[in-house]
Amino acid sequence: MFVSQVLRPYIPARSVEVPGRTVGQVVEGLAARYPGVLGVLMEDGDLRPGVAVSVGDQLAQDGLLEPVAPDDEVHFLPAFAGG
Repeated sequence: MFVSQVLRPYIPARSVEVPGRTVGQVVEGLAARYPGVLGVLMEDGDLRPGVAVSVGDQLAQDGLLEPVAPDDEVHFLPAFAGG
């Protein structure tokens, strides 16, 4: 998993390996190692509004249920809005 600027205050590395078959499992693995990330990524049991997730080279459409393959990179980024 690539560690974006939004998570750098909580994760002291540019990338980490976290097992998981879904984005939700990756978040759980991150939270076990770096508890501060939960407040950045999660709200009311779901991804926080304003957090976008990419898995591999695709923007995740299924949130925490989005599948993650063993070789996929996962990125948590601030969501972009505008018109």
